[in-house]
Amino acid sequence: MEWLLDETAPASRAAPLDTSPRTAADYALMASIATRLNPDLAAVQEADGARSLSRVFSPQRYVIFTTDDTVLQHTGLIVRTGLEVTRHPDVQALDITPPDAPHHLRSGLDMTVHFAHADLRVLVVHLKTGCWDDPPEQTHHACPLLARQFRILSEWISERTHSGEAFAIMGDFNRRLNARDPLFLQLQEKARLDLTTSGYASPCLGGSYFIDHIILGGPAIGWKDPDSLSVMAIPQDSSHQLSDHCPVSITLHIPA
Repeated sequence: MEWLLDETAPASRAAPLDTSPRTAADYALMASIATRLNPDLAAVQEADGARSLSRVFSPQRYVIFTTDDTVLQHTGLIVRTGLEVTRHPDVQALDITPPDAPHHLRSGLDMTVHFAHADLRVLVVHLKTGCWDDPPEQTHHACPLLARQFRILSEWISERTHSGEAFAIMGDFNRRLNARDPLFLQLQEKARLDLTTSGYASPCLGGSYFIDHIILGGPAIGWKDPDSLSVMAIPQDSSHQLSDHCPVSITLHIPA
């Protein structure tokens, strides 16, 4: 969402000085995009909480969940009204910074969505930026941190695989993952996975490779419509962006 903030809240004063205030027109346009997208589930990042997100996703149609982080940016899951969910503890281990660090990383939002005849475990992430495609052993400060976060994801995947769950990891990985990327191969050591964006470039921001990904595991791999990967292009303007990301989606056929 690129710093979707309730600017009347005192916490918003901690935002970077170059953060553009959101106007009523911005919210109206984002709400129209959300209506066109019409998701059952939507993973979001960079929002301060449910109040701001409710101006984009109608509370009459969706229930909004965000992590309990003390940082200003949260990960969240938007769930269509009528779907039952179980919330699990936030994956706070993804914040690998020390307690006294001036800036902290984001936790993962961990939830199970209950459909009529099947469950889907969902982890929403927003990982460390700056290690787009460098080798994980790169000494640049971002790569060791991102590599540690991927080890946390490996542990989460191992737990889901051991319990036989259908699962999806969604969000901003800040990494141009592909099927041969060493960090993705590390995840695959724990389970067979479907990196749904592998081999594709995004039409968003000039056709760069994806850093937003949807990874499926367990029975969820067989639920995917193989031709459903889609990117909704949204207005991109260098002076005032709604977001520097475009919505990425797939269709799952949940067992009936």
